[in-house]
Amino acid sequence: MKKVGIFCSASENIDKMYFDQATRIGRWLGETGRTLIYGGASLGLMECVALAVKKSGGYVIGIVPEKLEENNRVSTLPDKIIRTHNLSDRKDIIVENSDILLALPGGIGTLDEVFHTLAAASIGYHSKRVIFYNEDGFYDALLHALDGMQAKGFARKPPSTYYDVAHTFEELKTMIELCAAN
Repeated sequence: MKKVGIFCSASENIDKMYFDQATRIGRWLGETGRTLIYGGASLGLMECVALAVKKSGGYVIGIVPEKLEENNRVSTLPDKIIRTHNLSDRKDIIVENSDILLALPGGIGTLDEVFHTLAAASIGYHSKRVIFYNEDGFYDALLHALDGMQAKGFARKPPSTYYDVAHTFEELKTMIELCAAN
């Protein structure tokens, strides 16, 4: 069974279309027998994707930092919870335990997780890919900025060496299937 780490928003104040996307992805992950590894929060897209995975027969692992527990924001959905001291530990454990990483729309925390993962790959800590789920162009500006870093010489290798971009759900499924085949 392939393990998919997901970085995404914990916000409840986002457009319904993002919840619909997270539900569709979570349902597919569960139906295809994959394990979700995520931040374990009971809010936003995190709770949404976990619920869809769980309802569809998938296995859910929540990586929960102490602050989340202190604030009573831990989801009841995970089959397994791994407790961490802080967000840095949480990121490392998600990356370590995932076969591939998926960035759904998110805020500062999601960007922190993505950049942590890309930076670790760039210096050889792992060779796992991040897939930006860019339906509706959510990540267009960020991807343009990453291209600009390369163009101006701020990256030894193109940042795209470490990530892929899925613009549709079908593209996303294909990319995950390719990872599972390898």
